[in-house]
Amino acid sequence: MQAGLGLGCLTYARGMTIDPALAEYVASWVLQDPDPVTKAQLSDLLNLAQTDQSALAELQDAFSAPLEFGTAGLRGALGAGPNRMNRVTVLQAASGLAQYLVQQGFVGQKVVIGFDARYNSEVFAKDTALVMSGAGLQPIVFSHVVPTPVLAFAIRQQGACAGVMVTASHNPPQDNGYKVYLGDGRQIVSPVDEQISTLIKSVSDVREIGQGDAATVVSDDVINSYVSLTSQLISSGPTTDTQRKSVTSVYTAMHGVGWKTLQSVLSDSGFVEPIAALEQRDPDPAFPTVAFPNPEEVGALDIALALAKKHSADVLLANDPDADRFAAAAPNSAGDWITLRGDQIGALLGWWMIERAKLTGAKLSGTFANSIVSSMMLEPIAKSAGLKYESTLTGFKWVSRVNNLTFGYEEALGYCVDPHNVSDKDGVSAAAIFLELLAHLKSQDKTIWQVLDELALSHGLHATDQVSVRVSSGDQVAMTMAAMRSNPPTELGGLKVSAIDDLAISFGELPKTDAVIIHLAGTDQIEKARVIIRPSGTEPKIKCYLEVVVRSEDLGIAKQTADNELKRLATDAGPLLSGGN
Repeated sequence: MQAGLGLGCLTYARGMTIDPALAEYVASWVLQDPDPVTKAQLSDLLNLAQTDQSALAELQDAFSAPLEFGTAGLRGALGAGPNRMNRVTVLQAASGLAQYLVQQGFVGQKVVIGFDARYNSEVFAKDTALVMSGAGLQPIVFSHVVPTPVLAFAIRQQGACAGVMVTASHNPPQDNGYKVYLGDGRQIVSPVDEQISTLIKSVSDVREIGQGDAATVVSDDVINSYVSLTSQLISSGPTTDTQRKSVTSVYTAMHGVGWKTLQSVLSDSGFVEPIAALEQRDPDPAFPTVAFPNPEEVGALDIALALAKKHSADVLLANDPDADRFAAAAPNSAGDWITLRGDQIGALLGWWMIERAKLTGAKLSGTFANSIVSSMMLEPIAKSAGLKYESTLTGFKWVSRVNNLTFGYEEALGYCVDPHNVSDKDGVSAAAIFLELLAHLKSQDKTIWQVLDELALSHGLHATDQVSVRVSSGDQVAMTMAAMRSNPPTELGGLKVSAIDDLAISFGELPKTDAVIIHLAGTDQIEKARVIIRPSGTEPKIKCYLEVVVRSEDLGIAKQTADNELKRLATDAGPLLSGGN
C-alpha cells in the first residue's frame, strides 16, 4: 500500500493536469476494487478531476493517506480510495488481522463477525469472513444486524480467538468502521494494533488475498444466551416483579440495532415494554431524523423526549446506533425533563451496584474504574464501600482491562455493569440495570435526583461539563496541542493552575497518550477543579473536559457556585482549543 503522496496539481490555460503518480495510484486502485459502485465512482472522479478543481481536491483527499488502523480499528467516510471505508480497505484490514492471528498460532480457531445496519456493513462482514476462511481460520457471521455488545459477548461464549464488529457507532450516516477484538472479548490495544497495522500495509493488491468458503452462521442460541444471562442479572436482583412492572419508559434506538435485543431483555426481566419512538426504532442507515446519531448531541433526543412527556413516563432510555452506549432522561421535581450527563449516570450506577448487593445480602468485591476524563466522583463512591478504584486512559478498551473489574464507565455514555459476560461497554444491560434502580427508588418514593443530592452531600458536588471544537485536519490538532504545551495557562476561570500533567510524557502507570490535565487550586467555596484537553479518538474534534468539586451543606449554593465556575472555565477554555491562551 502506498503512503500519502502530498500531491498537487498543475494548472494550464485549457484545464488541469493530474500528477502522474496520483493518476497511476488511482488506476491501480480501480483495477483491484471488487465493488462496481466505488470503481465507477472513482473512474468518474478521475475524469472530472481533469477539469474540475473540487473534484481534483476530493481525489487528492481520498488518496492523501491510508485510513489509520489503531486501537479503534478503522473508521471513516464511505467512498473510493485508501482514505475511505470501502471493500478494498476492509479486505486489507481483514488480511492484516488474519495474518496476525495465524502468526499467533490460531489457525483453525473461530473468528466471530458482526455488523450493524450502516451502508455496506453486511458486505464488509462477508468480505472479512472470506478472508478469514482463506487464511485457515473459522469465521462465523451473524445472519442479521446485532448490537456491538452482543458481538463482544459472542467472542467468549463461542471460544473464539478474535471478533470483528462492522460499525461506526454514533458517527454520521456517511461513515462506517471496523472494530477488532481478541479472544478475551476486549478491543485491541497497543502494541497489537501496531502489529496488525504493519501487516495491513504489506497488502499491495487485494486480488492476491486468499479467500475461502462462505462462513458458518452464528446460531440464534448465542443471542438467546445473551438475553437470558442479562435478564437473569435483573431477576436475581433485589426488586420484585411488581416493582419492575411499575416503571414506565420511552425508548429510542436512534435508527440503530438496539430495539429487538433490548425489548427481549426487558421483557424477560419482567419490565413493562418501553414505548418506542417509532420514527427512530428500526434500523435505517440514512438516520433521517438526526444529523449526528449520538444521544449526546443537542436535539438528538427531541423526538423521544416529546413522546416521554406525552405519556408521562418515568424515564427516557436511549441507545446509540450500535447499542453499546446508554443515555437517559427523567423529569425533575418541577416536572421538567432533564437529560442526565454521562457522569451522573455513572455515579448512579456505581451507587446502585453497591446498594443492590447490600439489598440481596451479596458480598461485593473487586474494582470500580472509569476513564481519566470521567468524573472524580466514582472514586469516593467505591472507597466508601471498601472497594478498589482505578482511573484509566480514555476508551473502554482500557476500562475493560482493569483487573477484577466490578463496574466501569466512561463519561461518553459507556457502562459495563456485567463484566463477567461482556468485557466492553453495553448499552442494553446498562439500560436494564438503570430501570432496576428506578424500580427500587419508586418503591421507596425516591427519585434519582434525591440520590444524586445525597451523593453530593457525602462526597462533594462533582459538576462536569465539556467543550469541544471540530477540526478540519490532524495538523490543526497537533498545532493546538503543541501551542498549549509550549505556552500553558497559569490561571483558568479565575482559579490558579496548581499543576499540569502531560500524559504524552507520563502519568503514573498509565500508557502515554496525547492529553493534558490542568489541575486548579481551590478557593473558600471550591474544593478543587480540573481541565483535561485531548483530541477525540473517534471524531475530528479536540475535547475539553471540565470538572468542579464543591463541598457545602447547602446544595443550592453549591450548585450555583459550580455552575458559575463551569461557565467561566468554558469561556477560558475556548482560546486553548483554538491554539491560543
